[in-house]
Amino acid sequence: MADAPSAATKPAAHPQGLSMIEKRRIEAEILKHVYDELKASQGIEVAKRTIGEAVRRSAVEQAGRFAAQSPEGTSLQAFIDMQSLWTQGGALEVEVVGQTSDTYAFNVTRCRYSEMYKDMGLGEIGHLLSCQRDGTFCEGYDKKLKLDRTQTIMQGASHCDFRFRYETGKSG
Repeated sequence: MADAPSAATKPAAHPQGLSMIEKRRIEAEILKHVYDELKASQGIEVAKRTIGEAVRRSAVEQAGRFAAQSPEGTSLQAFIDMQSLWTQGGALEVEVVGQTSDTYAFNVTRCRYSEMYKDMGLGEIGHLLSCQRDGTFCEGYDKKLKLDRTQTIMQGASHCDFRFRYETGKSG
């Protein structure tokens, strides 16, 4: 019988060999049933609030693992270097609109995450399963990293406008 992992063993920030969109699909397959049960027993508002809070906490925790495993520590560039995890396999089509030492701006013109959640019958909570993760990821990764976004494809816009800034003058 194998030994249980020690308390010092930390899970990987993201499993190798699994695309982020596939990871999100697996999570959504489970959360769909939780959401349906909560809707039936507690009502739609409680169901949405519960799913939203659970996903928010998960995003912060996962971001903390990414930060802890960043060899050079957290920074805007380290964050940008991770973007391929979310775009892998065409999951997102991205147009970079600007980048400086402390800002990174891009538009997502196609979001297969949105398409996937809608195909799974989860369009009404797709923003909770995916979009809300973006800002809360910043909280767990580095409190100096901030996201401003005014629209998302998931909620009907033509594109998502991601505007990240890294507040280097503030302590994290």
